[in-house]
Amino acid sequence: MNFFKIAERFQRDEDGAVTVDWVVLTAAIVGLGIVVLNSVRGGTNALASKISSRLASYQIDNIQ
Repeated sequence: MNFFKIAERFQRDEDGAVTVDWVVLTAAIVGLGIVVLNSVRGGTNALASKISSRLASYQIDNIQ
């Protein structure tokens, strides 16, 4: 095989293109997940604090 045939076969090969598409889609999903987590962080922290203070105020009696 000469160089031109190898270069032509390399140019027609599209196997790596699918991998690049999946990497880009995965990066986009991870990025959106980070954005969503940052946007709900304040609300979940406030809710967790309220739940924690409510649970700390309960007293459990030992029944024997």
